[in-house]
Amino acid sequence: MNKRGIIVGLNKDNQVDYTESMVELENLCEACDIQVVAHMVQNAKKINAKYYIGSGKLEELAYLRAVQEIDIVVFNNELSASQIKNIEDEIGCRVIDRTVLILDIFGERAKTREAKLQVEVASLEYALPRLIGANENLGRQGGGVGTKNKGAGEKKLELDRRQVEEKIAALNKELEKLKGQRTTQRNKRRKSHLPTVALVGYTNAGKSTIMNRLVSQFNKGEEKLVFEKNMLFATLETSVRSIKLPDHRAFLLSDTVGFVSNLPHHLVKAFRSTLEEVCEADLLIHVVDLSSPHYKKQIEVTNETLKQIGAEHVPMIYVYNKVDLIDELEMDSIEQEGIKISAKQNRGMEALIETICEEIFAEYIKTQLFIPYKDLNLISKINEDCMVKGQAYKEEGVVLDIECMTTYADKYRDYTRV
Repeated sequence: MNKRGIIVGLNKDNQVDYTESMVELENLCEACDIQVVAHMVQNAKKINAKYYIGSGKLEELAYLRAVQEIDIVVFNNELSASQIKNIEDEIGCRVIDRTVLILDIFGERAKTREAKLQVEVASLEYALPRLIGANENLGRQGGGVGTKNKGAGEKKLELDRRQVEEKIAALNKELEKLKGQRTTQRNKRRKSHLPTVALVGYTNAGKSTIMNRLVSQFNKGEEKLVFEKNMLFATLETSVRSIKLPDHRAFLLSDTVGFVSNLPHHLVKAFRSTLEEVCEADLLIHVVDLSSPHYKKQIEVTNETLKQIGAEHVPMIYVYNKVDLIDELEMDSIEQEGIKISAKQNRGMEALIETICEEIFAEYIKTQLFIPYKDLNLISKINEDCMVKGQAYKEEGVVLDIECMTTYADKYRDYTRV
């Protein structure tokens, strides 16, 4: 049974786009099985240190909670441990903030060992400073004075903190091992000399649907489809698939975790290693949900997050998805250049593939090399640098049909067959 909830926001300095943030918070609540029955926003120039919102708003919140039989109150802003405790004492029900909500969703969606570890690390790092805040009175229990004669509460606090820090360190150590495994896998893929393309964008923009459409179209059941569902953060793990084109060219396509506004810093930090796929891609496909009334803001958030993880230098094309859900007039109002598609209805996918190929194969050429038998040791190096499409043994050497970037073609120009 869904919990009944109220969402609360404090709009500091009257931000014009704050309503969008509250709508998104409601969507996040729905993803956590919380039925939002009321919204409350306070416009204020400063934050109330004790309750975050003003005392008048707090009284209004307490009244609403009682009348509407509310189970949980969700704040759009990050709260301290003492603020959460103070609000709960006043209104008599559980209080969480946006960060906890997102962490809960990530925890629910995490499927792989790595994703589960990343969410656990982010949750513990969020909890650590709040552990101190929630127990700040413990240090005065037991009459302890100074460092040599600590009270029982203070000792417990130190022990709790140390245990959490040790747990974080142990989890990070395990994550480093998994990161090493992924680096090895990425290096193996790099040796194939296939260009890499990464799907990025806001959560639920349709990245996984696009990937599955391309896999189904070009790979004819050879590759497994990725999980897709119309819900926030359906994908937490980076999935990589090889897309094999009819002309025998190929590229690697990766599906990545979606972004959201005010994504908790702890989560960005925890998932940074997973997002390395994005930073090392040859091309980013920025997928935009055109049916969202807030798609322009979502573009801004995605671009800002890409900047945070160091991926702003990677070439990018915009793909406006879900055109089947909007009218022509709305489509004509798009300012940013890009490709308009409906992955669900398979509209515009040919144009998408053409654009991807134009971008990633622009510096690729096909050529033929003749390697004399005396230089056969070169062939292993050529295999590392180029895609060898075919080879034929002749009387005096080996003829190789290769496809590679112009820089590698120049490297072997002395062996180019005219």
